[in-house]
Amino acid sequence: MSAPSSTNVRQVSAITAEGALHALRVGADECLKAGVRVSITVVDPALTLIAFLKIDGAAPHSVETSRRKAQTAASTGRPSGWMSADLALTLPLGANNLLTNIPGGVPLKFDGTLVGGIGIAGGTVEQDAAVAQAIMTALGADPLPHI
Repeated sequence: MSAPSSTNVRQVSAITAEGALHALRVGADECLKAGVRVSITVVDPALTLIAFLKIDGAAPHSVETSRRKAQTAASTGRPSGWMSADLALTLPLGANNLLTNIPGGVPLKFDGTLVGGIGIAGGTVEQDAAVAQAIMTALGADPLPHI
């Protein structure tokens, strides 16, 4: 059997389960230090769930919100919350609510290669962003560009 043709196969980079679990541990530690109860979701670029954690006491809605934040970041390569007013409603509706404009999701990139997204939900926007930043730093991910 011959190797597949390069026109029929493509390589996809994705965060590993080990990396995703490390992200959850860092996120949980940060949340517990700050007294914040959140849900943390890690997805790959195809929006497949890789790891998830709901800290005891996190609000029930934070489960889906964290996933949608992660999906938004992974699918667009941008932190969630970037949509203009005219897209903030129509884009999530057009994507069957897989996306959200609520800040707290960050793309995971290493050396410019997108490997997934992380979503944090349950704290304030600032708390969620701080946890996401701590995770990115601990993983050695590319920093977010300043816009």
